[in-house]
Amino acid sequence: MGKILRRTFLIGTGLVAGGLAVGYYAASRPWPNPLEADLAPGEETFNPYVKIGADGAITIIAPRAEMGQGVHTTLAALVAEELGVPLSAVAVDQGPTSPAYYNLAVLEQGGPFSELDTSLMAETARKATRAFGPLAGMQITGSSTSVRDAYDKMRQAGAVARTLLFAAAQERLATPASKLQFDGAEIVAPSGRRVGIASIAAEAAALPVPDEIVLKDPADWTLLGKTQQRVDLVDKVTGAAEFGIDVDLPDMLYGTVLMNPKLGGGIETVSTSFAEAVPGVVKIVRLETQLGSGFGVIAENTWAAFQAAEAIEVEWGDAPYPSNTESIMRVFRDTIEGPWKGSAWRDDGDVDFAFGDAPPDSIFEADYEVPFLAHATMEPMNATAQFANGRLTVWAPTQAPTLIQTILADAIGIDSDAVTIHSTYLGGGFRRRAEADFALYAAELAREAGGRPVKVTWTREEDMAHDVYRPAAAGRFRVRMDVNGMPDAVDMRIATPSILKSIGKRIFPSVPIFGPERLLTEGAFDQPYAIPNYRVAGIEINMPIPVGFWRSVGYSYNGFFHECFMDEIAERAGRDPIDLRLQLMADYPLAVAVMEKLRDISNWDRPLRSGKAKGVAFTMSFGSWVGEVVQVAETQDGLVVEKVWAVADVGRALDPGIVRAQIESGIVFGLSAAIGQQITFSGGKVDQQNFYDFDAMRIDRCPKFEIEILENSQALGGVGEIGTPPAAPALANAVRSLTGKRIRSLPLSGEVEFA
Repeated sequence: MGKILRRTFLIGTGLVAGGLAVGYYAASRPWPNPLEADLAPGEETFNPYVKIGADGAITIIAPRAEMGQGVHTTLAALVAEELGVPLSAVAVDQGPTSPAYYNLAVLEQGGPFSELDTSLMAETARKATRAFGPLAGMQITGSSTSVRDAYDKMRQAGAVARTLLFAAAQERLATPASKLQFDGAEIVAPSGRRVGIASIAAEAAALPVPDEIVLKDPADWTLLGKTQQRVDLVDKVTGAAEFGIDVDLPDMLYGTVLMNPKLGGGIETVSTSFAEAVPGVVKIVRLETQLGSGFGVIAENTWAAFQAAEAIEVEWGDAPYPSNTESIMRVFRDTIEGPWKGSAWRDDGDVDFAFGDAPPDSIFEADYEVPFLAHATMEPMNATAQFANGRLTVWAPTQAPTLIQTILADAIGIDSDAVTIHSTYLGGGFRRRAEADFALYAAELAREAGGRPVKVTWTREEDMAHDVYRPAAAGRFRVRMDVNGMPDAVDMRIATPSILKSIGKRIFPSVPIFGPERLLTEGAFDQPYAIPNYRVAGIEINMPIPVGFWRSVGYSYNGFFHECFMDEIAERAGRDPIDLRLQLMADYPLAVAVMEKLRDISNWDRPLRSGKAKGVAFTMSFGSWVGEVVQVAETQDGLVVEKVWAVADVGRALDPGIVRAQIESGIVFGLSAAIGQQITFSGGKVDQQNFYDFDAMRIDRCPKFEIEILENSQALGGVGEIGTPPAAPALANAVRSLTGKRIRSLPLSGEVEFA
């Protein structure tokens, strides 16, 4: 597994080449169905996604993390549609931890090519990834890939179950399978004759799977393409849903952690006598891992653990990065001003020649930057672990169960088969919960708990100060305008730390991660703009602040850079921002359709009264094409975001209600960061502590939304992250239109006041 995971990271860094092709015997070998090992008496399973109970009840397995995005509903609908049953007729369970639930799409998303790139090299690399993906066995939720990965797999699973059940039933009912249908826990023939699913399940499961399975024509869909009631809704409304922080086990202990706030620093001196004297404290455990240095507290209750953590007297070692924000950001600014060229991710035409003979008044240059950002999930980091009889059992709100299974096995010194991961609901993820630290610290404390389970809960302050942050970034952009006022050459230099290398040091510290990384420039090099001379270069900054995946990853900052600069180009050309984009996008009909629809629904050409303005932005990300218009207004208390219009072409909206909700969610996420969020440093420590100084838009500040979904693309696009990238630039462009201020750094509240 270690070798598999290391290869997976190599694919993520863009090292897709012939040498990564794996042997056919390995890549084609199926993983065992994990449901077979835990069937109750009378239960049957047809594949890793469908189970039939002794009473005929149908259970659909959803193998991705449910963190509020509604994925369990859509995944279940994929199976139920092909089975031919309503969602109300099935139960939906979180899938167990198993490589059988590998996510192939997340590996394809991480390749080094733009989704617009259909060259032989790009297609060859994708083909190699598809061959390798099953072997990697990475069960992970991220990159807006859950539905894209499951679209064929889970429909096939439902169709196989239907085919086998109907094949068994047709003998009992003397009726062709094509005439049969489900009715609750029974299969019914047109004559009215019935047979219980339970009575034929074993017979059906033993039948051979036909070589060809026919899937429904989308024209015949009854569930997909329509808004469904969320399958997790009732449990969440009634409080029955179990999040990680809700886990309650017999004889349970409780814990928390206190890690060095100077990230990456060690421990100089410590005294734990006062902490050990706190009533209810069981043990203080020193933690020294590749993820950080600090202490864990085991106690009889969470409050005692929190109090003891505060009572630890420790002198922390210094961080390996500059001590304050200004010094940190100076490294970024010096980098984009320096001679480093970085890795060119797009290099069309001859940019150097185009700028070399350009008249000075035809060249315009601008510098942008964005800060570090926290994930700030509503549910703080937590996990429960029990180590007994040589086995480790963990209950965790995780996005990557097979990954933490491997990491914990290595840390504890046991085989992966001796580690069981139970995935709970997640109170927000945004990719923070694809990390291992919260589960690893719980496992380390469980090893010291004498066989009792330990629920380890981080304080909000500990969570905020020990995130794996969205990296800061700086960019220098220049354009040469031609005699017709159109951009003839664009040169973009983007400097930011490597996310993959930071993750690699945390997860596989002995494995070197090298090669170019698309995350530095995605959102800039892969956009549908045709400019004759167009270069985008990414420069890796060595800044040892832990960084990681954050909702929309590189698109989150490059969307801001790229789309604000496009507006600046339009302004210099004296062109309407949408008109300019439409002209530059003329070779991409899908992008043109999005922008034309956006112009229409937002009444872009209709004049606004004084004190109001609109801004626009477009970003293609995660296979979807998204344009947004933000309207702002001046009030006595500051600027207000009044309304947001968004048009998204996602290829096929399998649940339009969830698609709209996720686009709105992504927009609020992006606007929150754009308006006021930032992570800053003083004395090597993160300044922000809680929601009072790292807040999101509250409901009374959220805008009205108008969302239009298009289905022109032949490819299925992602949904969960696509609303975020255009939000910040559209807002910044609206602020420019309203106030005349061109703000090139986030958060915008540094220069204008919001109500």
